[in-house]
Amino acid sequence: MDDPVAGDQLKSIVERIERLEEEKKTIADDIKEVYAEAKGNGYDVKVLRKVVALRKRDLEERKEEEAILDLYLQAVGESV
Repeated sequence: MDDPVAGDQLKSIVERIERLEEEKKTIADDIKEVYAEAKGNGYDVKVLRKVVALRKRDLEERKEEEAILDLYLQAVGESV
């Protein structure tokens, strides 16, 4: 890539990505601290992570998946 304009543009893109990666790491560290705080307050972090994941999903999609899960559990003799 001999074009200095393209080189400057590429350098700018790489630097932006690097800044965003650093921000992502900082946010991930912050989230980790919040989970540690929750654990310190007696909350089950595994269940808390599941709650967060479920809230990200569409309610109707969750209901349908839960209904299928219940059906499958009943089919294999597990009580719901």
